[in-house]
Amino acid sequence: MTGPADHARTTELLHHALDTHTGDEITLGDFLDPLGERAFGFLILILALPNFIPVPIGVGGVMGVLVVLIGVQMLIGFDHPWLPGALRRRGVKRVSLERFIRRLTPVLRWLERLCRPRWEALTRHPAHRLSGFLLVLIGVALALPIPFTNYPFGFLLVVYAVALIERDGIALVVAWVASAAVAVVLLTLSHAVVDAVRNLF
Repeated sequence: MTGPADHARTTELLHHALDTHTGDEITLGDFLDPLGERAFGFLILILALPNFIPVPIGVGGVMGVLVVLIGVQMLIGFDHPWLPGALRRRGVKRVSLERFIRRLTPVLRWLERLCRPRWEALTRHPAHRLSGFLLVLIGVALALPIPFTNYPFGFLLVVYAVALIERDGIALVVAWVASAAVAVVLLTLSHAVVDAVRNLF
């Protein structure tokens, strides 16, 4: 059985969440609960954003761990992301959320023109398991102190997020292929670093 959220676009869902909750604060749980599996995409999008702004050293590690947490839940087969109670009840000021959505809307509109519901089975369980496995790998890599990787990992997470929210299986396949390519590059670089260290001794 499907509901209105299954066919709404990303920006429509964001504005609908604001319209549904009229208080001065909106909890993260209230914002995500109506979205079902698509809530995974919103959480990934939120975790991708710090990769594009100057943040304190160590934040990448925290974001990476949270990406791993989301990936593990998708890998296990959760229908909706689980969050600790304290995090679910954490309120976000409505004014701040409106400002965030307003700034994000132009980018999302552009992505919506590229993405649309296609090959939707790939964006749902059980195909979620493959996405979850690859997100675990991305989260681990993001948590490692590897220089100059924030932007590539951030962009990759945005592709995952929009593909899952927009139910675009083709975009998700692109994300899978890109993840595999990144894994190969990182493995190659890690072997090169290990060989270089061995040669020093």
